[in-house]
Amino acid sequence: MALTHKINMYETDHEDASKTMVTFVVQNDGVGDSFVITKRIVTASKTKEVILTEALAAAQAEIDAWVASLAVVGQVWNPSTNSIDAP
Repeated sequence: MALTHKINMYETDHEDASKTMVTFVVQNDGVGDSFVITKRIVTASKTKEVILTEALAAAQAEIDAWVASLAVVGQVWNPSTNSIDAP
């Protein structure tokens, strides 16, 4: 499964100016599904690349859970055999 991570938002957190809010839209290129996630990262004197790297690392567990939830999407369940039919 190929994933594309698009940056949807990158701005100063309105509630805490010491943080940057980063929103990714993660797209599953194989099925067309997408997952949106926002993380707040302490800005300090970090570059945009470092902030984006930290935001993705903070989001990775939730992205992984979303990917796992797609494991059987689109497959055919056969109630006669109580199994997933081979494609």
